[in-house]
Formats: sequence, structure tokens, C-alpha cells
Amino acid sequence: MSKALDGVRVLDMTHVQSGPSATQILGWLGADVVKLEAPAGDVTRRQLRDLPDVDSLYFTMLNGSKRSITLNTKSDEGKRIFLDLVKRSDVLVENFAPGALDRMGFTWEVLREANPGLIYASIKGFGPGAYADFKAYEVIAQAMGGSMSTTGFEDGPPTATGAQIGDSGTGMHTVAGILAALYQRTSTGEGQRVEVAMQDSVLNLCRVKLRDQQRLTHGRLTEYPNSDFGDEVPRSGNASGGGQPGWAVRTAPGGPNDYVYVIIQPTGWEHITRIIGRPELATDPEWATPEARLDKLDKCFGLIEEWSSNLPKWDVLAALNEHNIPCGPILSTREIIDDPTLNENGIVATVEHPKRGTYKTVGLPMRLSASPADIGRSPLLGEHNTQVYQDELGLTPEDLEALKSNGVI
Repeated sequence: MSKALDGVRVLDMTHVQSGPSATQILGWLGADVVKLEAPAGDVTRRQLRDLPDVDSLYFTMLNGSKRSITLNTKSDEGKRIFLDLVKRSDVLVENFAPGALDRMGFTWEVLREANPGLIYASIKGFGPGAYADFKAYEVIAQAMGGSMSTTGFEDGPPTATGAQIGDSGTGMHTVAGILAALYQRTSTGEGQRVEVAMQDSVLNLCRVKLRDQQRLTHGRLTEYPNSDFGDEVPRSGNASGGGQPGWAVRTAPGGPNDYVYVIIQPTGWEHITRIIGRPELATDPEWATPEARLDKLDKCFGLIEEWSSNLPKWDVLAALNEHNIPCGPILSTREIIDDPTLNENGIVATVEHPKRGTYKTVGLPMRLSASPADIGRSPLLGEHNTQVYQDELGLTPEDLEALKSNGVI
């Protein structure tokens, strides 16, 4: 069966997480992703290893469905081969430090001259301006993009989210930019630059907090459980801050993830009162309407928790779902990796690796009816050197041997 991105060649010069997460999605969508690594390889092949001398899960889970070649792009021969690869590619993706490719001599102008149809995508920590040369990591992007200041509890410090919104979140924004550029090229025939910043991507994911920052100018945010408001959106624990209040309530037996997140919709309050054994609250003027409950949301969820804390979370979930009350269990990483539904749907995918054996990874989080994804394994370092350099670029076996001897590949 054909794939959505069949025929698209991606030259992947990314490393660590933000770039590889983007190019892996392109590979799952059918693009031929050729990961170009320095002869020593992507640093994450060796980071956080759980098995000696085997590519780490950090690497394997971000680089599936790609081919790997090695190349020293600082050597003269490496530079020539690199431009040959660029000429044969539709997309180039990199997430080096600002100006790194320029300093190698591969400016946008040079690359565009070599391949006028090239989509050249770059991921950086920050956009143009005062922060442009700052070093960026996942949590720094969260800190400077609005996430940390609004995550955590009111009386606690700023908190990072477990979701990698700085790295993988930026990768997803990069995919959108690349696909848009590829689509525009079908009508113009021309490539273009795609530049994505981690700070900007996190900020895009925090837009509702900027909404609330502006709402603050007209008074306190009544949807938040906080007692005090200054001139900034506060941290509000597990509250959604949206139109429908929600909170994580404890369940039995009281373990670290024995919680269910419950949302109280106006139409659901009567059902909730009956489920928790307090039906009189459905008609009590002090509790019956959303407006009446607004200043006592902590008490509302406290009443629910008095009931839920005596039941396992799956029983709580069943009781609430029976009455169509929005809720969801807090799933641990162990529960997620073993979840039958997620495994059957392929969003938790099992992959075979020649050195690691079987491992699980996250599959494509979108489903295309005419283009199902194949979740392939990650490549070994330089596994496809012969295939790319000899079969596709036309180098001879003797050329390859010389390149190896000279440290070019």
C-alpha cells in the first residue's frame, strides 16, 4: 500500500530529541528519511543506556523507520558528498546550535543554489532577538515559554511537565511547517526555509494561559480555585482553568497514581450527587448551580473524594462513565505500556531490533485510512552507508574504502 509521503527524501541532520521526533513522524508517514550522523554517531545512542554496547532506548524510540549514514561534513570530501545528498533530497532538517551549518559553509543561499526545490527546516531554542544565542533544553523552553510559571500548586515552586512539550512538541510544529512547505512547492516549484523555535512552540501550547493573562485585567479568574490573584496567571494545581471545573480525586488503595480526574459539567452535577450519596445537593440553592458552586469547588471535589477514596480507580471510572460524566484515570507509565487497547491500536508499538531484541515505542499518533504507518526499528550506526553512497550516489567499493580510511565516513 502506498504511503502519504512516498517519494519524499528527507536528509536528517538532527540529534537528541526535537529534530529526531519530527523526522521520525515523516518516516512513519512514508518519507525516506536518511539520518546523517557524524562517524561517532548521535550522542543519544550512548545516553541513558540500559544495555552495554547497545543503542539506548532514548535513541531507538526517536529514530525508527530511518536509514543511517555517517559523514564527516567538516572534511573537504565530506562537504562535497553532503552537497550531492542535498541535491537529491526534498527536505533537510537540522537542530544544531545557531549558525553551525553556516559556519561549515552551508548557508541557506548555498543550499538553495544546490537545490532550488529544497525545504530547509531548522529547529532552534529561540527565535530572532535577545534570546537567539541562548542554549536551550527541554525544561528551559518550558520555563521561557509560559509552561512552568503556570504548572504546579499555588504554594509550591514552578514545575516542569512530564510531557516533552519543549522538544517533541517543537518537533510536531516542525512537521506541520515542513508539510505546508512541501504542499506549497507543488504549485510554486520552489523550496523555502522553515524555522521553528522551542520557546515559540511551548508558548503556542500555552495560549490559554495568555488568554487568562488578558482576562485578569477585568478581575479575578473565577474558574480558578486560587484564593488570591496578583497581576499574573497563578499556578492552580490540577484545575483546568476552563469553563468546566475539574480535579484529580483520590481512589483506593491510595497509591501515587490512584486518582481519577473528574470534570463537573452542569448537566452532570445531579448524577454526581446521587453517585456519592448526597442527592440533596442537587436541589440545594447553595450547591445546585455552577454559579453557586464556583466559590466552593474545593469542597465539591472534596465531597467526591470522600466517596472515591473508598473505591479502586477503575470502579470509580465505571460508576461515573455510566452516567456520562467526563472522567479519566491517572495512568502510570507501567499501566500505559501494558494497556491492551493502546497496544492493539498500535500507539504502543512492539519493535524488533537486531541487537536490543524486542522493545516498545510510541507509534504514530494519527491514523490515515489510506496510508497506515509501519513502525520500523531504528538503524544501526552507518548501516546504510553502502546502500546510499554506492547504490544511490554511484561511488565504487574502492571509494567507500578510501572514505573509511580517511575518516570521512
